[in-house]
Amino acid sequence: MIDTLEIDGRKIVPGQRSIIELDIAKLPSGTPIHLYVHVHRSANPGPTLLVCGGVHGDEVNGVEIVRRTLNEDLFDNLKCGSVIAIPLVNVYGFINFSRDLADGKDVNRSFPGSSSGSLASRVAHALTHEIIPAFDYGIDYHTGGASRHNHPQIRYSEDDEKAAEIARVFAAPYTIANTPISKSFRKEAYKNDKPILVFEGGESLRYHTASVEVGIAGLKRVMQHFGMIDEAPTVDYSTHIFTDTHWVRSPRSGLFLWHRQSGEYVTEGTLLGEINDPQAQEKVPILANSNGYIVGHNNAPVVSQGDALFHIGTEKADEK
Repeated sequence: MIDTLEIDGRKIVPGQRSIIELDIAKLPSGTPIHLYVHVHRSANPGPTLLVCGGVHGDEVNGVEIVRRTLNEDLFDNLKCGSVIAIPLVNVYGFINFSRDLADGKDVNRSFPGSSSGSLASRVAHALTHEIIPAFDYGIDYHTGGASRHNHPQIRYSEDDEKAAEIARVFAAPYTIANTPISKSFRKEAYKNDKPILVFEGGESLRYHTASVEVGIAGLKRVMQHFGMIDEAPTVDYSTHIFTDTHWVRSPRSGLFLWHRQSGEYVTEGTLLGEINDPQAQEKVPILANSNGYIVGHNNAPVVSQGDALFHIGTEKADEK
């Protein structure tokens, strides 16, 4: 529990609300890049929860989730604890419809960052030194990238018991325990004993209402679990916890037509889709190589050999 919350030299006391503008850098045009940090504190002690979106600038569903919670005043009357909300981490990527920044680098592969490095490194440095020390738990909202659609899901570090607990409370349709990616926000927070859930839902540059609603409902359940709010939506679907996931990849290049999609259960040998030769000389079926649920699928109409097409999650009952 954090009693004195300080970000960028500004102290936010219990019962106070504030918007802090973290000065990150300037573009060659002289346009400043700021990180807007919304802080809401109850007068009563409790954990500090981080919610953030837009680490990848083209992943608009995460931005919308955090924006909507702020717009609906979800954090205005906390019963206890504090919330740090950052709707948009990657400002440059967002305004340029890009996953990355001006330097072509991915913020989520740049931690812990540097105050004198590239723009991606500077954003990572600000999160590492100003935000990670300030929270106890975090939810980082993402979507599928590169034309891939993800069924609403939570990912957490497999040996992090605190993260596993809040993943169960969040209760996304799919839950995946895996190893955090090197130099990612989740990895850096994990090194500092700060559990972060990564929510994935929908596809980049495309709204997916169902994912937004699942993301908000899960957040409310976590907040209720910590005593921050009184009520939260109940879960009216089955949740699946995967012990293993793998990709079915394209055996050749061509026009990709999928027959099955994210959220569906398939058995080994199920026809998932097909790759067609644009000259109409060949059609190659794509078959499921195991039983499981489709965690994510590729929406790209044209693919190359080896491209990821279907992400399959396996529960214990389906393991051979």
